[in-house]
Amino acid sequence: MRHAYAGAAVHVDAPPEQVFALVTDWPRHDEWMFLTTARATGKDTVEAFTGIGRLGFLDTMTITRWNPPTEVRMLHTGALIRGTGVIRIRPDGDGSRVIWAEELELPFGPAGRALWPLARPVVNALARRSLRTLAALLS
Repeated sequence: MRHAYAGAAVHVDAPPEQVFALVTDWPRHDEWMFLTTARATGKDTVEAFTGIGRLGFLDTMTITRWNPPTEVRMLHTGALIRGTGVIRIRPDGDGSRVIWAEELELPFGPAGRALWPLARPVVNALARRSLRTLAALLS
C-alpha cells in the first residue's frame, strides 16, 4: 500500500512543557484541532472524531512513544485512517517549534491514490490552521 505524507509546523510563544501539556490534553483538542474532539480510551489509547454532528470519521490511535515535553507518536488504527503520526516540540528562541507529521496509508485503493494530490493541500492547510490556533491559545 502506498503511503501519503502530510504535515505542518508553527512557532509558538510558549515553552515546550506548556505546548506539550496542551497538545496531549485530549479533551482540549476541540479548542485547536479543526472540527475534532478527542478523548483517552485507555492508558495508551486515544480516539478522535473529526466532523460535524454525526457526519465525519473516527480516528483510533495507540500512543507508541511518549517523550515529554518533546514528542508524542501515535499509530492510527482506525478503519479509515491508518499509519503513523507524530507531534514534535523543540525549543525555538523564546518559544517552541511545533512540527506535526503524518505518514498515512491511503484508503480506497487506486481511487485514494488518484485523489491524494487533490486532498494533500487541503490536509496540509487544515494542519497549519490547527497549529496556528494552538499557537494563538498559548500566546
